[in-house]
Amino acid sequence: MAWAVDPTVLRASASALAEGLVGHVAVSGPKPLIQAAAEKAGVDISSWTIAAADHPAEGAHKAVELVRSGECALLMKGSLGTAYLLRAVLHKEFGLRSSMLLSHVAVIELPGGRLTTLTDAAMNIRPDLEQKAAIVDNAIQLAWSIGLVEPKVAILAAVETVNPKMPETVDAAALTQMAARGQFSRKAVVDGPLAFDNAYSKAAAVKKGISTPVAGEVDIFVVPEITAGNILYKAFSYAAGFKTAGLVVGAKCPIVLTSRADSEESKLNSILLASMAADQTV
Repeated sequence: MAWAVDPTVLRASASALAEGLVGHVAVSGPKPLIQAAAEKAGVDISSWTIAAADHPAEGAHKAVELVRSGECALLMKGSLGTAYLLRAVLHKEFGLRSSMLLSHVAVIELPGGRLTTLTDAAMNIRPDLEQKAAIVDNAIQLAWSIGLVEPKVAILAAVETVNPKMPETVDAAALTQMAARGQFSRKAVVDGPLAFDNAYSKAAAVKKGISTPVAGEVDIFVVPEITAGNILYKAFSYAAGFKTAGLVVGAKCPIVLTSRADSEESKLNSILLASMAADQTV
């Protein structure tokens, strides 16, 4: 964990350790601040590795090095800006780059306990078609890792028809055809463009006369750009009160990238998600 000076993330990490989701915890940051946060959280960190750092940028690099050295298999954001962590992750020489595009996948627990995912609400600002294909593929791989076999993918737009004046609808149609041609790394049922209501609700799709195999059963919602994704994710979390977890995939290890405002439960859920994703890559 990079810059672990917040009691909430320390409690989440301690819970993950106690529940056997991880086998060891290593943190970076100023030792006095980490110890003060641990005391406030009521967490015993005597067996944890502490990599001393005086600045968030240094803390991010120290945390990345703990992964590069093999001591750790997961990376988690602590109480620092996302930019610090991503700069360390994307460093050409000392980072955690892979050949894949990095993207964010949120897992959301819907009413009744069913899990769905949303991508990309945090990483790629305005992806082109090639980047969208990578984002979809990353999400499909993660879905398989958490038991969503042959996931159903909805490529979201404002309308359900292809309109050349709305590039996101053209991209959605292309992604649908790519899936039909077997161009993703694992099997998935992909359909789009679809408006959110027709993807989320089978009744809405039927009422509009839209025939789609994913309506009401979406495992992966794919948004056209980051603003739509960020709003939808926060609506799920804050307005609807759904339980969430978040992860960056595509690097050499899963990256837990939660907001500093996220709850301890959300952070613990994200660690669980990362541990499941890591198990699939060992």
